[in-house]
Amino acid sequence: MSDTKTTRGLSLEPYQVIIRPVVTEKSTSQSQEDRLNAYTFEVHLEATKTQIRAAVEELFDVRVESVRTQNRRGKPRRHRTAAGLTRSWKKAIVKLNEEDRIAFF
Repeated sequence: MSDTKTTRGLSLEPYQVIIRPVVTEKSTSQSQEDRLNAYTFEVHLEATKTQIRAAVEELFDVRVESVRTQNRRGKPRRHRTAAGLTRSWKKAIVKLNEEDRIAFF
């Protein structure tokens, strides 16, 4: 066995890991509070916490303290007689160093 560490799963580029910021009332208030300084992103379903951390640090030039993830299941929806589901997605809440900020707007 070699001493090199092998990575498993997909090798994603940073712009493939972060799909979009989630802009809701809750996520906006978390990003504006000094004690939280947390930003919410929709990320690739196969992305790991280390990939998310590296992508945010590279794309926004900030220091990440922690990453929390949630797998969000699709909700049942109907259109006339057809029933279906909205798509499932993965959410990442990224806490930044207290000195760093991300300006979306």
